[in-house]
Amino acid sequence: MRSEKVSVELYNTREVLEAILESIDEGIHVIDTKGITIFYNAVAASHDGMEISEVLGRPLLEAFPSLTRHSSTLMKVIKTGKPNSFKEQSYLNLHGKMIETMNSTLPIFVEGQLIGAVEIAKDISKLRLLSERLLDLKSTITKQKKKGSDHNGAKYTFGDILTDNPAFRYVIEQGKKAANSSSSVLVFGESGVGKELFIQSIHNASARRAGPFIAQNCAALPDTLLESILFGTAKGSYTGAIDRQGLFELAHEGTLFLDELQSMPIELQSKLLRVLEDGLVRRIGGTKSTSVDVRVVAAMNIHPEEALKQNKLRADLFYRLNVMSYKLPPLKDRKEDVLKLSSHFISLYNQVLGKTVKGLDANVKTAFLAHKWPGNVRELKHTIEYMMNVTEGTILTEKELPVFFNGYSGAGNLTALVPLREALKKTEEDLIRMALAQTNGNVLQASKILEIPRQTLQYKIRKSDIGGQSPSAVTR
Repeated sequence: MRSEKVSVELYNTREVLEAILESIDEGIHVIDTKGITIFYNAVAASHDGMEISEVLGRPLLEAFPSLTRHSSTLMKVIKTGKPNSFKEQSYLNLHGKMIETMNSTLPIFVEGQLIGAVEIAKDISKLRLLSERLLDLKSTITKQKKKGSDHNGAKYTFGDILTDNPAFRYVIEQGKKAANSSSSVLVFGESGVGKELFIQSIHNASARRAGPFIAQNCAALPDTLLESILFGTAKGSYTGAIDRQGLFELAHEGTLFLDELQSMPIELQSKLLRVLEDGLVRRIGGTKSTSVDVRVVAAMNIHPEEALKQNKLRADLFYRLNVMSYKLPPLKDRKEDVLKLSSHFISLYNQVLGKTVKGLDANVKTAFLAHKWPGNVRELKHTIEYMMNVTEGTILTEKELPVFFNGYSGAGNLTALVPLREALKKTEEDLIRMALAQTNGNVLQASKILEIPRQTLQYKIRKSDIGGQSPSAVTR
Protein backbone atom coordinates (compact mmCIF):
# COMPACT_ATOMS: atom_id res chain seq x y z
CA MET A 1 0.00 0.00 0.00
CA ARG A 2 2.80 2.40 0.90
CA SER A 3 4.51 2.05 -2.51
CA GLU A 4 1.15 2.48 -4.32
CA LYS A 5 0.48 5.68 -2.34
CA VAL A 6 3.93 7.06 -3.16
CA SER A 7 3.42 6.18 -6.83
CA VAL A 8 0.07 8.00 -6.92
CA GLU A 9 1.60 11.03 -5.18
CA LEU A 10 4.46 11.14 -7.70
CA TYR A 11 2.00 10.82 -10.59
CA ASN A 12 -0.15 13.60 -9.18
CA THR A 13 2.93 15.78 -8.62
CA ARG A 14 3.98 15.30 -12.25
CA GLU A 15 0.46 16.13 -13.44
CA VAL A 16 0.44 19.31 -11.39
CA LEU A 17 3.93 20.30 -12.57
CA GLU A 18 3.02 19.73 -16.22
CA ALA A 19 -0.20 21.71 -15.78
CA ILE A 20 1.81 24.61 -14.30
CA LEU A 21 4.39 24.53 -17.10
CA GLU A 22 1.64 24.40 -19.74
CA SER A 23 0.00 27.50 -18.24
CA ILE A 24 3.18 29.60 -18.53
CA ASP A 25 3.19 31.83 -21.61
CA GLU A 26 6.86 31.13 -22.38
CA GLY A 27 8.27 28.27 -24.40
CA ILE A 28 9.45 25.45 -22.09
CA HIS A 29 11.66 22.64 -23.47
CA VAL A 30 13.24 19.95 -21.28
CA ILE A 31 15.68 17.25 -22.37
CA ASP A 32 17.47 14.47 -20.50
CA THR A 33 21.23 13.90 -20.55
CA LYS A 34 20.90 11.85 -23.76
CA GLY A 35 19.31 14.76 -25.55
CA ILE A 36 15.80 13.24 -25.60
CA THR A 37 12.92 15.70 -25.16
CA ILE A 38 10.95 14.80 -22.01
CA PHE A 39 8.76 17.93 -21.84
CA TYR A 40 7.72 20.38 -24.53
CA ASN A 41 4.82 22.79 -24.01
CA ALA A 42 2.40 24.22 -26.53
CA VAL A 43 4.01 27.68 -26.45
CA ALA A 44 7.40 26.20 -27.40
CA ALA A 45 5.74 24.26 -30.23
CA SER A 46 4.09 27.45 -31.47
CA HIS A 47 7.43 29.30 -31.38
CA ASP A 48 9.16 26.52 -33.29
CA GLY A 49 6.39 25.97 -35.85
CA MET A 50 6.18 22.32 -34.81
CA GLU A 51 3.65 19.87 -33.41
CA ILE A 52 4.35 18.62 -29.88
CA SER A 53 4.30 15.05 -31.20
CA GLU A 54 7.14 15.90 -33.62
CA VAL A 55 9.46 16.78 -30.71
CA LEU A 56 8.33 15.04 -27.51
CA GLY A 57 10.17 11.75 -26.93
CA ARG A 58 12.56 12.32 -29.83
CA PRO A 59 16.25 13.23 -29.86
CA LEU A 60 16.58 17.03 -29.99
CA LEU A 61 18.99 16.99 -32.92
CA GLU A 62 16.60 14.86 -34.99
CA ALA A 63 13.66 17.19 -34.40
CA PHE A 64 15.88 20.18 -35.24
CA PRO A 65 18.43 18.86 -37.75
CA SER A 66 20.03 22.28 -38.35
CA LEU A 67 21.29 22.29 -34.74
CA THR A 68 24.44 20.53 -33.57
CA ARG A 69 25.85 19.66 -30.17
CA HIS A 70 27.89 22.86 -30.40
CA SER A 71 25.16 25.24 -31.59
CA SER A 72 22.29 23.95 -29.44
CA THR A 73 21.95 25.90 -26.20
CA LEU A 74 20.30 22.90 -24.52
CA MET A 75 23.09 20.50 -25.53
CA LYS A 76 25.74 23.00 -24.39
CA VAL A 77 24.24 23.05 -20.92
CA ILE A 78 24.10 19.24 -20.83
CA LYS A 79 27.80 19.21 -21.70
CA THR A 80 28.95 21.92 -19.26
CA GLY A 81 26.39 21.67 -16.47
CA LYS A 82 26.38 25.47 -16.34
CA PRO A 83 23.45 27.83 -17.04
CA ASN A 84 23.25 30.08 -20.09
CA SER A 85 21.16 33.25 -19.85
CA PHE A 86 19.63 35.34 -22.65
CA LYS A 87 21.40 33.69 -25.58
CA GLU A 88 20.03 34.19 -29.07
CA GLN A 89 19.62 31.07 -31.19
CA SER A 90 18.69 30.83 -34.88
CA TYR A 91 17.82 27.49 -36.46
CA LEU A 92 15.68 25.72 -39.06
CA ASN A 93 12.83 23.58 -37.81
CA LEU A 94 11.93 20.21 -39.28
CA HIS A 95 9.90 21.94 -42.00
CA GLY A 96 12.67 24.31 -43.10
CA LYS A 97 11.29 27.41 -41.38
CA MET A 98 13.83 29.80 -39.82
CA ILE A 99 13.22 30.30 -36.08
CA GLU A 100 14.84 32.94 -33.87
CA THR A 101 14.57 32.73 -30.10
CA MET A 102 16.12 34.26 -27.01
CA ASN A 103 16.87 31.45 -24.56
CA SER A 104 17.68 31.05 -20.89
CA THR A 105 18.87 27.49 -20.29
CA LEU A 106 19.42 25.85 -16.90
CA PRO A 107 20.87 22.49 -15.83
CA ILE A 108 18.65 20.20 -13.75
CA PHE A 109 20.35 18.53 -10.79
CA VAL A 110 18.85 15.90 -8.48
CA GLU A 111 20.88 15.07 -5.38
CA GLY A 112 23.92 16.62 -7.01
CA GLN A 113 23.65 14.66 -10.27
CA LEU A 114 22.86 16.24 -13.65
CA ILE A 115 19.70 14.65 -15.06
CA GLY A 116 18.79 17.10 -17.82
CA ALA A 117 18.35 20.70 -18.90
CA VAL A 118 15.38 23.07 -19.16
CA GLU A 119 15.12 25.94 -21.60
CA ILE A 120 12.83 28.97 -21.39
CA ALA A 121 12.55 30.56 -24.82
CA LYS A 122 11.07 33.76 -26.23
CA ASP A 123 10.30 34.02 -29.92
CA ILE A 124 12.04 37.18 -31.15
CA SER A 125 11.31 36.72 -34.87
CA LYS A 126 8.33 39.10 -34.71
CA LEU A 127 10.20 41.47 -32.42
CA ARG A 128 13.08 41.65 -34.91
CA LEU A 129 10.62 42.30 -37.73
CA LEU A 130 8.92 45.07 -35.73
CA SER A 131 12.30 46.57 -34.82
CA GLU A 132 13.35 46.60 -38.47
CA ARG A 133 10.06 48.23 -39.47
CA LEU A 134 10.62 50.83 -36.77
CA LEU A 135 14.06 51.55 -38.17
CA ASP A 136 12.59 51.89 -41.66
CA LEU A 137 9.94 54.26 -40.30
CA LYS A 138 12.54 56.39 -38.52
CA SER A 139 14.59 56.43 -41.73
CA THR A 140 11.55 57.68 -43.67
CA ILE A 141 10.89 60.40 -41.09
CA THR A 142 14.54 61.49 -41.22
CA LYS A 143 14.40 61.73 -45.03
CA GLN A 144 11.19 63.76 -44.84
CA LYS A 145 12.86 66.11 -42.37
CA LYS A 146 15.72 66.67 -44.78
CA LYS A 147 13.14 67.56 -47.43
CA GLY A 148 11.78 70.37 -45.28
CA SER A 149 9.41 68.90 -42.66
CA ASP A 150 9.17 70.90 -39.41
CA HIS A 151 9.21 67.83 -37.16
CA ASN A 152 12.64 66.78 -35.86
CA GLY A 153 11.50 64.22 -33.26
CA ALA A 154 11.83 66.57 -30.26
CA LYS A 155 8.85 68.73 -29.28
CA TYR A 156 9.91 70.17 -25.91
CA THR A 157 11.96 73.27 -25.14
CA PHE A 158 13.27 74.78 -21.90
CA GLY A 159 10.14 76.96 -21.87
CA ASP A 160 8.09 73.80 -21.27
CA ILE A 161 9.88 73.04 -17.99
CA LEU A 162 7.78 74.55 -15.19
CA THR A 163 9.59 75.12 -11.90
CA ASP A 164 10.01 77.64 -9.10
CA ASN A 165 12.68 75.51 -7.44
CA PRO A 166 16.08 77.32 -7.25
CA ALA A 167 18.11 74.10 -7.53
CA PHE A 168 16.20 72.96 -10.62
CA ARG A 169 16.43 76.42 -12.17
CA TYR A 170 20.21 76.22 -11.77
CA VAL A 171 20.27 72.83 -13.53
CA ILE A 172 18.21 74.32 -16.37
CA GLU A 173 20.65 77.21 -16.76
CA GLN A 174 23.50 74.70 -16.94
CA GLY A 175 21.52 72.70 -19.51
CA LYS A 176 21.22 75.81 -21.68
CA LYS A 177 25.00 76.08 -21.60
CA ALA A 178 25.25 72.43 -22.64
CA ALA A 179 23.14 73.29 -25.68
CA ASN A 180 26.03 75.44 -26.94
CA SER A 181 28.35 72.42 -26.93
CA SER A 182 28.57 69.20 -28.92
CA SER A 183 29.95 67.17 -26.01
CA SER A 184 28.12 64.05 -24.85
CA VAL A 185 25.69 64.54 -21.97
CA LEU A 186 24.61 62.28 -19.09
CA VAL A 187 21.36 63.05 -17.24
CA PHE A 188 20.24 61.05 -14.22
CA GLY A 189 17.36 61.15 -11.81
CA GLU A 190 14.41 59.12 -10.57
CA SER A 191 11.81 57.80 -13.01
CA GLY A 192 9.25 60.44 -13.89
CA VAL A 193 11.31 63.57 -13.12
CA GLY A 194 11.36 64.72 -16.76
CA LYS A 195 14.72 63.55 -18.11
CA GLU A 196 13.57 63.30 -21.73
CA LEU A 197 11.87 66.69 -21.54
CA PHE A 198 15.19 68.17 -20.33
CA ILE A 199 17.18 66.34 -23.03
CA GLN A 200 14.82 67.36 -25.85
CA SER A 201 15.16 70.95 -24.61
CA ILE A 202 18.95 70.74 -24.94
CA HIS A 203 18.59 69.45 -28.51
CA ASN A 204 16.11 72.17 -29.52
CA ALA A 205 18.32 74.90 -28.06
CA SER A 206 21.44 73.58 -29.82
CA ALA A 207 22.92 74.14 -33.25
CA ARG A 208 21.65 70.63 -34.09
CA ARG A 209 17.99 71.63 -33.72
CA ALA A 210 17.45 71.25 -37.47
CA GLY A 211 18.81 67.69 -37.32
CA PRO A 212 16.97 64.59 -36.16
CA PHE A 213 16.34 63.73 -32.51
CA ILE A 214 16.14 59.96 -32.13
CA ALA A 215 15.40 58.20 -28.83
CA GLN A 216 15.98 54.56 -27.92
CA ASN A 217 15.26 52.88 -24.58
CA CYS A 218 18.12 50.45 -23.90
CA ALA A 219 15.91 48.25 -21.70
CA ALA A 220 13.25 47.73 -24.37
CA LEU A 221 15.05 45.21 -26.59
CA PRO A 222 17.16 42.03 -26.22
CA ASP A 223 20.92 42.57 -26.46
CA THR A 224 21.43 41.44 -30.07
CA LEU A 225 18.45 43.39 -31.37
CA LEU A 226 19.61 46.53 -29.59
CA GLU A 227 23.03 46.19 -31.21
CA SER A 228 21.58 45.87 -34.72
CA ILE A 229 19.15 48.75 -34.07
CA LEU A 230 22.00 51.03 -32.97
CA PHE A 231 24.65 50.11 -35.53
CA GLY A 232 22.63 48.76 -38.46
CA THR A 233 23.07 45.53 -40.40
CA ALA A 234 24.92 44.41 -43.50
CA LYS A 235 23.32 42.09 -46.02
CA GLY A 236 23.79 38.47 -44.98
CA SER A 237 24.76 39.22 -41.36
CA TYR A 238 21.92 36.86 -40.40
CA THR A 239 19.30 35.00 -42.41
CA GLY A 240 17.12 37.53 -44.22
CA ALA A 241 19.27 40.51 -43.22
CA ILE A 242 19.55 43.41 -45.66
CA ASP A 243 21.69 46.53 -45.72
CA ARG A 244 19.95 48.74 -43.15
CA GLN A 245 21.02 51.90 -41.39
CA GLY A 246 21.17 51.91 -37.61
CA LEU A 247 20.16 54.73 -35.29
CA PHE A 248 23.66 56.26 -35.35
CA GLU A 249 23.48 56.74 -39.10
CA LEU A 250 19.88 57.97 -38.92
CA ALA A 251 20.84 60.53 -36.26
CA HIS A 252 23.64 62.00 -38.39
CA GLU A 253 23.97 65.75 -37.70
CA GLY A 254 21.47 65.38 -34.86
CA THR A 255 21.11 63.88 -31.39
CA LEU A 256 20.81 60.25 -30.31
CA PHE A 257 19.14 59.84 -26.91
CA LEU A 258 19.90 56.55 -25.10
CA ASP A 259 17.50 56.09 -22.19
CA GLU A 260 18.16 53.68 -19.29
CA LEU A 261 21.80 53.41 -20.32
CA GLN A 262 22.53 51.15 -17.34
CA SER A 263 20.42 48.45 -19.04
CA MET A 264 22.76 48.30 -22.04
CA PRO A 265 24.98 45.17 -21.89
CA ILE A 266 28.57 45.86 -20.80
CA GLU A 267 29.92 44.41 -24.08
CA LEU A 268 27.73 46.76 -26.09
CA GLN A 269 28.82 49.71 -23.95
CA SER A 270 32.40 49.14 -25.17
CA LYS A 271 31.20 49.48 -28.79
CA LEU A 272 29.32 52.65 -27.87
CA LEU A 273 32.50 54.04 -26.31
CA ARG A 274 34.43 53.41 -29.53
CA VAL A 275 31.85 55.33 -31.54
CA LEU A 276 32.04 58.21 -29.07
CA GLU A 277 35.83 58.24 -29.38
CA ASP A 278 36.29 58.02 -33.15
CA GLY A 279 32.85 58.76 -34.66
CA LEU A 280 32.97 55.61 -36.80
CA VAL A 281 30.14 53.06 -37.04
CA ARG A 282 30.41 49.57 -38.50
CA ARG A 283 27.19 47.73 -39.31
CA ILE A 284 26.70 44.24 -37.88
CA GLY A 285 28.30 41.79 -40.30
CA GLY A 286 29.83 44.63 -42.33
CA THR A 287 33.46 45.28 -43.24
CA LYS A 288 33.53 49.04 -43.74
CA SER A 289 33.08 51.87 -41.24
CA THR A 290 30.95 54.98 -41.74
CA SER A 291 31.76 58.35 -40.21
CA VAL A 292 28.84 59.87 -38.28
CA ASP A 293 28.35 63.27 -36.67
CA VAL A 294 26.07 62.47 -33.75
CA ARG A 295 25.71 63.96 -30.31
CA VAL A 296 24.99 61.18 -27.81
CA VAL A 297 22.87 62.08 -24.79
CA ALA A 298 22.24 59.35 -22.21
CA ALA A 299 19.88 59.09 -19.26
CA MET A 300 19.79 56.83 -16.20
CA ASN A 301 17.19 56.37 -13.47
CA ILE A 302 19.80 55.38 -10.88
CA HIS A 303 22.87 57.30 -9.69
CA PRO A 304 25.96 56.61 -11.85
CA GLU A 305 27.97 55.68 -8.75
CA GLU A 306 25.40 52.99 -7.95
CA ALA A 307 25.50 51.74 -11.55
CA LEU A 308 29.30 51.51 -11.34
CA LYS A 309 29.14 49.56 -8.06
CA GLN A 310 26.61 47.14 -9.58
CA ASN A 311 28.78 46.72 -12.71
CA LYS A 312 25.94 48.05 -14.87
CA LEU A 313 28.07 50.87 -16.29
CA ARG A 314 31.61 50.77 -17.65
CA ALA A 315 33.89 53.18 -15.81
CA ASP A 316 35.55 54.39 -19.04
CA LEU A 317 32.16 55.08 -20.63
CA PHE A 318 31.05 56.96 -17.51
CA TYR A 319 34.15 59.16 -17.56
CA ARG A 320 33.58 59.84 -21.26
CA LEU A 321 29.98 60.91 -20.64
CA ASN A 322 30.58 62.65 -17.32
CA VAL A 323 32.10 65.72 -19.01
CA MET A 324 28.62 67.22 -18.86
CA SER A 325 26.31 65.48 -16.36
CA TYR A 326 23.16 66.72 -14.67
CA LYS A 327 21.08 65.39 -11.80
CA LEU A 328 17.40 66.32 -11.98
CA PRO A 329 15.84 66.77 -8.51
CA PRO A 330 12.80 64.61 -7.58
CA LEU A 331 9.42 66.23 -7.01
CA LYS A 332 9.58 65.54 -3.25
CA ASP A 333 12.47 68.06 -3.12
CA ARG A 334 10.52 70.60 -5.18
CA LYS A 335 7.42 71.17 -3.04
CA GLU A 336 6.96 74.63 -4.53
CA ASP A 337 6.36 72.99 -7.91
CA VAL A 338 3.55 70.63 -6.84
CA LEU A 339 0.70 73.15 -7.00
CA LYS A 340 2.21 74.94 -10.01
CA LEU A 341 2.31 71.70 -11.98
CA SER A 342 -1.14 70.71 -10.73
CA SER A 343 -2.58 73.91 -12.17
CA HIS A 344 -0.82 73.24 -15.48
CA PHE A 345 -2.18 69.67 -15.73
CA ILE A 346 -5.70 70.82 -14.82
CA SER A 347 -5.57 73.30 -17.72
CA LEU A 348 -4.24 70.55 -20.00
CA TYR A 349 -7.01 68.07 -19.16
CA ASN A 350 -9.68 70.77 -19.30
CA GLN A 351 -8.80 71.04 -22.99
CA VAL A 352 -8.51 67.29 -23.54
CA LEU A 353 -11.67 66.31 -21.65
CA GLY A 354 -13.74 69.41 -22.37
CA LYS A 355 -14.15 70.32 -18.69
CA THR A 356 -14.02 73.58 -16.72
CA VAL A 357 -12.24 72.57 -13.52
CA LYS A 358 -10.83 75.64 -11.75
CA GLY A 359 -8.44 74.03 -9.27
CA LEU A 360 -7.97 72.01 -6.07
CA ASP A 361 -9.74 72.49 -2.77
CA ALA A 362 -7.73 73.23 0.40
CA ASN A 363 -7.69 69.61 1.64
CA VAL A 364 -6.41 68.28 -1.68
CA LYS A 365 -3.68 70.93 -1.75
CA THR A 366 -2.60 69.87 1.73
CA ALA A 367 -2.65 66.20 0.73
CA PHE A 368 -0.61 66.89 -2.40
CA LEU A 369 2.01 68.83 -0.43
CA ALA A 370 2.26 66.01 2.14
CA HIS A 371 2.57 63.24 -0.46
CA LYS A 372 6.08 61.94 -1.29
CA TRP A 373 5.41 61.50 -5.03
CA PRO A 374 7.59 58.41 -5.64
CA GLY A 375 6.54 58.54 -9.31
CA ASN A 376 7.48 62.22 -9.49
CA VAL A 377 5.92 64.50 -12.12
CA ARG A 378 4.56 61.53 -14.07
CA GLU A 379 2.65 60.35 -10.98
CA LEU A 380 1.26 63.83 -10.35
CA LYS A 381 0.15 64.12 -13.98
CA HIS A 382 -1.69 60.78 -13.92
CA THR A 383 -3.24 61.56 -10.53
CA ILE A 384 -4.69 64.78 -11.95
CA GLU A 385 -5.82 62.89 -15.06
CA TYR A 386 -7.61 60.32 -12.88
CA MET A 387 -9.34 63.01 -10.80
CA MET A 388 -10.34 64.99 -13.90
CA ASN A 389 -11.94 61.89 -15.41
CA VAL A 390 -14.08 61.11 -12.36
CA THR A 391 -15.04 64.61 -11.18
CA GLU A 392 -18.43 66.13 -11.89
CA GLY A 393 -17.65 69.50 -10.32
CA THR A 394 -15.44 72.48 -10.99
CA ILE A 395 -13.15 71.98 -7.96
CA LEU A 396 -11.19 68.76 -7.35
CA THR A 397 -11.94 67.44 -3.86
CA GLU A 398 -10.88 64.60 -1.57
CA LYS A 399 -13.57 62.29 -2.92
CA GLU A 400 -11.84 62.28 -6.34
CA LEU A 401 -8.42 61.38 -4.93
CA PRO A 402 -7.05 57.97 -5.91
CA VAL A 403 -7.46 55.46 -3.10
CA PHE A 404 -3.85 55.70 -1.84
CA PHE A 405 -4.70 59.20 -0.62
CA ASN A 406 -7.71 57.94 1.37
CA GLY A 407 -7.53 58.17 5.14
CA TYR A 408 -5.97 61.64 5.00
CA SER A 409 -7.78 64.94 5.50
CA GLY A 410 -6.57 68.49 5.87
CA ALA A 411 -7.97 68.67 9.39
CA GLY A 412 -5.82 65.74 10.43
CA ASN A 413 -8.84 63.44 10.89
CA LEU A 414 -9.48 60.11 9.22
CA THR A 415 -12.00 60.19 6.42
CA ALA A 416 -14.85 57.68 6.44
CA LEU A 417 -13.48 54.17 6.71
CA VAL A 418 -14.38 51.37 4.32
CA PRO A 419 -13.96 47.60 4.76
CA LEU A 420 -10.28 46.61 4.54
CA ARG A 421 -10.86 44.06 1.77
CA GLU A 422 -12.71 46.65 -0.31
CA ALA A 423 -10.04 49.31 0.28
CA LEU A 424 -7.21 46.90 -0.65
CA LYS A 425 -9.05 45.83 -3.82
CA LYS A 426 -9.62 49.43 -4.90
CA THR A 427 -6.02 50.36 -4.06
CA GLU A 428 -4.73 47.48 -6.18
CA GLU A 429 -6.97 48.34 -9.12
CA ASP A 430 -6.03 52.04 -8.98
CA LEU A 431 -2.31 51.24 -8.87
CA ILE A 432 -2.66 48.86 -11.82
CA ARG A 433 -4.56 51.51 -13.81
CA MET A 434 -1.88 54.11 -13.03
CA ALA A 435 0.93 51.72 -14.02
CA LEU A 436 -0.86 50.90 -17.29
CA ALA A 437 -1.45 54.59 -17.93
CA GLN A 438 2.25 55.38 -17.35
CA THR A 439 3.30 52.64 -19.80
CA ASN A 440 0.58 53.29 -22.42
CA GLY A 441 -0.97 49.89 -21.68
CA ASN A 442 2.25 47.84 -21.83
CA VAL A 443 1.71 44.99 -19.35
CA LEU A 444 5.37 43.96 -19.21
CA GLN A 445 6.58 47.47 -18.33
CA ALA A 446 3.69 47.93 -15.88
CA SER A 447 4.59 44.65 -14.14
CA LYS A 448 8.14 45.95 -13.65
CA ILE A 449 6.84 49.18 -12.09
CA LEU A 450 4.58 47.20 -9.76
CA GLU A 451 7.32 44.58 -9.14
CA ILE A 452 5.05 41.59 -9.81
CA PRO A 453 5.28 38.87 -12.49
CA ARG A 454 3.69 39.73 -15.82
CA GLN A 455 1.44 36.65 -15.63
CA THR A 456 0.14 37.78 -12.22
CA LEU A 457 -0.63 41.24 -13.57
CA GLN A 458 -2.41 39.80 -16.61
CA TYR A 459 -4.55 37.64 -14.28
CA LYS A 460 -5.48 40.65 -12.13
CA ILE A 461 -6.36 42.71 -15.23
CA ARG A 462 -8.66 39.95 -16.51
CA LYS A 463 -10.18 39.35 -13.06
CA SER A 464 -11.07 43.01 -12.53
CA ASP A 465 -11.78 43.80 -16.21
CA ILE A 466 -9.26 46.64 -15.90
CA GLY A 467 -8.16 46.22 -19.51
CA GLY A 468 -11.73 46.79 -20.67
CA GLN A 469 -11.90 50.04 -18.71
CA SER A 470 -8.57 51.39 -19.84
CA PRO A 471 -8.72 54.12 -22.51
CA SER A 472 -5.80 52.55 -24.34
CA ALA A 473 -5.21 49.00 -25.48
CA VAL A 474 -3.47 46.72 -23.00
CA THR A 475 -0.46 45.15 -24.67
CA ARG A 476 2.00 42.44 -23.82
